[in-house]
Amino acid sequence: MSVCDALLTLWSQVGYTVRFEDVTSSETKLKFMTDGMLLREAIGDPLLLRYTVVILDEAHERTVHTDVLFGVVKAAQRKRTEQNKIPLKVVVMSATMDVDLFSQYFNKSPVLYLEGRQHPIQIYYTKQSQSDYLQAALVSIFQIHQVPPASHDILVFMTGQEEIEALARTCRDISKHLPESCGPMTVVPLYASLPPAQQLRVFQPAPKVPAAPETLTPHVEPALSLTLLSVPYRDPGRWFSPQTSGLEVLAVQRVSKAQAWQRSGRAGREDAGSCYRLYTEEEFDNLANMTVPEIQSTNCFTVTPLCNCLHIFKLVYFNFMCSSASAQTLLISPEFSCAEEVLTIISLLSVDSVLYNPPARRDDVLAVRKKFISSEGDHMTLLNIYRAFKKVSGNKVLTQTLQNMVTSSSLSDLTNVRRCLAHGLFMNAAELQPDGSYVALDTHQHVAIHPSSVLFQAKPACVLFSELLHTSRCYMRDLCLVDADWLQEAAPEYFRRKLKITKTKIKLKNVTKQIQMVNKNYKNSS
Repeated sequence: MSVCDALLTLWSQVGYTVRFEDVTSSETKLKFMTDGMLLREAIGDPLLLRYTVVILDEAHERTVHTDVLFGVVKAAQRKRTEQNKIPLKVVVMSATMDVDLFSQYFNKSPVLYLEGRQHPIQIYYTKQSQSDYLQAALVSIFQIHQVPPASHDILVFMTGQEEIEALARTCRDISKHLPESCGPMTVVPLYASLPPAQQLRVFQPAPKVPAAPETLTPHVEPALSLTLLSVPYRDPGRWFSPQTSGLEVLAVQRVSKAQAWQRSGRAGREDAGSCYRLYTEEEFDNLANMTVPEIQSTNCFTVTPLCNCLHIFKLVYFNFMCSSASAQTLLISPEFSCAEEVLTIISLLSVDSVLYNPPARRDDVLAVRKKFISSEGDHMTLLNIYRAFKKVSGNKVLTQTLQNMVTSSSLSDLTNVRRCLAHGLFMNAAELQPDGSYVALDTHQHVAIHPSSVLFQAKPACVLFSELLHTSRCYMRDLCLVDADWLQEAAPEYFRRKLKITKTKIKLKNVTKQIQMVNKNYKNSS
């Protein structure tokens, strides 16, 4: 959007399309859009006849949508040639991608190398390995801040919103107690779920006072196309990676060499820059060369219906196996007369966060949220919030209206909704154990209720979860209270096998204990 706004000042025929916003017209000649939006356009126009050139930038990111889009664009290019239509030109761009892989994929297309950086970048490594990358980032920020010249901006890459907000808050607190000789500091967070107006703050220059550095703490991937002036940059070498191996796990992992070089490219755009990598040079040498494509490491169930709409039925050619939990829930919802409610819940789960939760107003947000809390779980709470939002008229202030909403007035009996969720998410069930912990029925893994859940203080006997978050513990997020009988009703054969396997494991465990006891007695007697 920022690039588009800059071009709009030069040329009125530039527009953009992002989720929930379309700034284009019949006169638009150059359009910026996300990969997801182009995929949605391809549903009604699989040959992409509206376009003569498609430029796929940041190809190295290899998100699920991007990988699917490569196949869609390649198919459109081939079919337009076969049907003697206007050829579709495809340009794939990246600073760090595997060039040979992409060239082979697009029929051995020619490769052009362009030297983009005009200013040198000095790379620094730590002498010792850092066990706490957050602390290392904080220390290096203020070390750089105290070294003249202090007019440069600072860009810090963290793994997600919580770390970004925590680091920004700590930097603000410390900067208040620095000596005057250090100069002031402006701290600006940046991550995907921030409102657009607040995201654009990163492009505003620091206040015109002596030595006013600006610290930016972006979420990793969305910031990679930023161009910021005079940025010394710090790389803790971690990123937030969703992985799927029987269950979906959000874990902090090491970056790849490609990601590290891509991050360092944020410096040196307009002047000489510095990159401070908060790990040793030996650790950098041991990093993987390229990032594992998201399509090989994450749950792809959100793309499955989209692929079907695109008439991509042989998903095996995309090398992923998709879960059908949400699709199954939607398909069966008419039987429980709750199709609208289920569709609403699944749609709300597809976005990062329904309520914006800034640290400065966290108490206010929690107070509003309490108005909509349902004792039946997080899914029903989301439905409460959506129904209250729908009741807000256009001439009222949203937050004031939401505070006056009452949960019970906007909800009917939601038993059928929860039963429908049980039929679609039965593999994401967890059961309360005698010791007060929970065990996932599918993987037999010990899990806990996430503190953000409305059920955190409760101990329901059986719950469904939308995802597992692995940090210090394995947490269940987005919970729904269900009856165990509904799970048996949803998939009797599945749970019969699970119960049989569990009983077999218990028997084997008891036999092993008996053998160990016999061996112990034998050793003692001899």
